Amino acid sequence: MTTADASRPRLSHQQILLLMSGLMTGMLLAALDQTIVGTALPTIVGELGGIDHYSWVVTAYLLASTASTPLYGKISDLYGRRPVFLFSIGTFLVGSLLAGLSQNMTQLIITRGIQGLGAGGLMTLAFTIISDVVSPRERGRYQGLFGAVFGVASVAGPLVGGYFAEHDWRWIFYINVPLGVLAIVVCYHVMRLIPFQRRPHSVDWLGAALMVAGVSCLLLALSWGGNQYPWGSPTIIGLFVAGGVLAVLFLLQEARTSEPILPLRLFRRRTFALANAAGFILGLVMFGSIIFIPLYLQIVKGATPTRSGLLMLPMMAGVIVTSVLSGRAMSRIGRYKWFPVAGSAVLTAGMLLFTQLHVDTSLWLAFFYMVVIGVGLGLCMQSLVLAVQNAVELRDLGAGTSAATFFRSLGGSFGVAILGAVLSSRLSAELSERLPAAVSRLTREQAARLEASGGASNFSINEPAVIRALPEPLREAIQLAFVDALHVVFLIAGLVAILAVAVTLALPDRELRGPTPPPPRTPPPTPRPVRKR
Repeated sequence: MTTADASRPRLSHQQILLLMSGLMTGMLLAALDQTIVGTALPTIVGELGGIDHYSWVVTAYLLASTASTPLYGKISDLYGRRPVFLFSIGTFLVGSLLAGLSQNMTQLIITRGIQGLGAGGLMTLAFTIISDVVSPRERGRYQGLFGAVFGVASVAGPLVGGYFAEHDWRWIFYINVPLGVLAIVVCYHVMRLIPFQRRPHSVDWLGAALMVAGVSCLLLALSWGGNQYPWGSPTIIGLFVAGGVLAVLFLLQEARTSEPILPLRLFRRRTFALANAAGFILGLVMFGSIIFIPLYLQIVKGATPTRSGLLMLPMMAGVIVTSVLSGRAMSRIGRYKWFPVAGSAVLTAGMLLFTQLHVDTSLWLAFFYMVVIGVGLGLCMQSLVLAVQNAVELRDLGAGTSAATFFRSLGGSFGVAILGAVLSSRLSAELSERLPAAVSRLTREQAARLEASGGASNFSINEPAVIRALPEPLREAIQLAFVDALHVVFLIAGLVAILAVAVTLALPDRELRGPTPPPPRTPPPTPRPVRKR
């Protein structure tokens, strides 16, 4: 047993499960708010107005959560997990309450940023806290449950968002309050059992400012490019240049400071560097492509937002079952390498299978493709975090874990922007070929109504209900164009996922630190009664 393992607090299995319940609740809140708002945005904009700031509701949350993630890991290393975690969940709850009370889009955007600031800590600290009390060898079976949380959030987000959009959209934010209070109460009591030894420290505020500013510039460029501004516009080019300069300055600052936010020495460890590279690639593939599956179900299959969430259940089942089983298997085997290798290979297969989707593809076949992707994600997500944690010392656990979460989130941000731009470009090209022929097939009455509503191009793929209301020739042309554009998106995602297979194959096959978990207890045999003669 190593010194780090010996210094860990010894909690009972029941105490660990109670702590897990609080951490999982906090993580569920943060993961849900990445997806829950998108379904309800048209309803929110219809009530509050401000269509020009539509995308900022999502961008503000993504920007704040991604940029703040590395800060929480380092600050919790310096000041302790409990106060930092309670601060992050408290900030998230304040943002949620204020978002529900918003009276215009400006207020909603600001409060979404406050939510994101808290969410950055909920994600990374959940992994860090459980790693404080459980050795890497035993950690897999617990962290597998975190993967299940992401699976639930990916499906429950659009489902719950669609339900509240049909009733009262403000409850999208209010529902966080009782769940967050429960997480605070549980974690406050259990985390008192986790000792923290204060040591002399200084916070690298200059490095933190450079990192937040650099990431913000890059994310704004990716979010605005092709939407608010052309990719070649001075604004987008200026943001990319500023982001690059700030990134270089951040690296120079981290190399010279005594308490870096992101210790560069960790990247000398092969496992740490490769696992984070794989996490970035898989984040790009996962977040950048899967967000389009509910759109396929709504535009092509005619599902409502609520029903499209239900139809995503096969993917959620794949993620949940595989995360739990792979976590237990890693604890039993004591190694992790082949789980992300297998997961990235299965995820590649799932992306390529989705290039076979067509307008007339049966839902059962689409469900099978979703299960394949879910299995791939379940094998990858937690095993890479575990690889990073196993590669760093206990004093760098917070910074290392937050780095893993940060690179996966950053990859997702790049994926959403890049693959979203590919979809928009291909969709425009496909529509320019199909729409003229579809318009020529309209009756005079249909053509007149269409002209009165603004023309054949007056729609957005983010408004499936509008597309479903179009005349049949136009609707069919849009569905065919959307499916053909999706084929290109999933093909690119599959090819990028192959790179993840290569990176995970290069991972060292290290043994997980910690004692071998005891075998499951078997009840003693029942003694046979002695028969009296």
